[in-house]
Amino acid sequence: MEFSLHENNGNGYQKIERFNDDRTEELAEHYKQSLRLLGEDPDREGLIKTPLRVAKSMQFLTQGYEINPVEILQSAMFKEDYRQMVLVKNIEIYSLCEHHLLPFFGKAYVAYIPNGYITGLSKIARVVEAFARRLQVQERLTTQIRDCIQDTLQPLGVAVVIEAQHMCMQMRGVQKQNSVTTTSDFTGAFLKKATREEFIHLINAKLY
Repeated sequence: MEFSLHENNGNGYQKIERFNDDRTEELAEHYKQSLRLLGEDPDREGLIKTPLRVAKSMQFLTQGYEINPVEILQSAMFKEDYRQMVLVKNIEIYSLCEHHLLPFFGKAYVAYIPNGYITGLSKIARVVEAFARRLQVQERLTTQIRDCIQDTLQPLGVAVVIEAQHMCMQMRGVQKQNSVTTTSDFTGAFLKKATREEFIHLINAKLY
């Protein structure tokens, strides 16, 4: 499956979109019926193309099902005798809560201590993205990122912290607009207090 791409052809901004046509058509038909059940007229001018737009949007927002995070890490594994913490901070997360299909968004902080192998820094962010672009709960997302890095790179330890705002809490339900949910998960060396405290210090530090 291919998703929306944007490029400049030299004459201005050109938008190119490619999606699974059969899946898009079927999804669009369901969204059209949903609009009707909600009391809307899906054939009125403002909504005629909405089912198609939503069908494409949902495929993009859940593209993580088509991505193998293990392969992402394996595509850039390098032998390196480095055994200090590697931390990637402020990784933006946009996901969908599986309970209400409403967005939750925030940032991830991911660290690992290599044990013979390192991976490309961008691959850590891509692993986060691959798991986030699925129907999720924040707790599982945190653990999936941890397990993928631990199982693939076999480092001395992995640490993952995610801070996110959930629209299911802000738009409906309890409607608390300033609430932030924090989840964390650790393996190996990060289970030691000193290493974990170093990680927490680094994610809060402003070094530039």
